[in-house]
Amino acid sequence: MTSFDREWAGLKQDAAAGTQMRLASASSDGGSGGSGDLKSDKAVWNRASQDLGGLATSVKTARTGLEDGQKGAAQPGVESATAQAELYESWKTYLDGLSGKCTGLQGPLEKAGTGQYENDEAIKGGFAQIDGQYKDTPATGGSGGR
Repeated sequence: MTSFDREWAGLKQDAAAGTQMRLASASSDGGSGGSGDLKSDKAVWNRASQDLGGLATSVKTARTGLEDGQKGAAQPGVESATAQAELYESWKTYLDGLSGKCTGLQGPLEKAGTGQYENDEAIKGGFAQIDGQYKDTPATGGSGGR
C-alpha cells in the first residue's frame, strides 16, 4: 500500500468515526476557535494588484521581443516560414490577451481590497466579467484540412 493509499484510508476512517475537520486557526481544545469574522487586508489586495501590473508590463516586454525577433523571419514560399508566421500570430494574440487580462484584473483586486464590493457575489461577478472578456486562443494547425 502506498503512502497516499494509507493516508486516504485514514481520512476515510476518521470521517466514518465522526472526526471533524478544523481550520488551522481553530482552537485545538475543542472550542469554537476564532470569532468567525474573516478580515481582509487591503495591503494584500493592493499588492496583488500591483504585482499584476508588473506582470502585464513583463508580458508586453516579451511580446515586443517576440515582434522584434519576427522581423525578416517570414520568407515567401518557404513552408516552415509560413508555419512560423502562423505560430507567431498565435503567440502575439495570446500575449496581448494575457497582458489585457492582467491589467483588467487590477481594478477588481483593488475594489475587493477597499471593500467597494459588498459581498462575495459582487466580487465573483467582477472576476467573471474579466473571464468572459479574455479567452484562450484556439490551437493553431489541424484545421482546414492542413
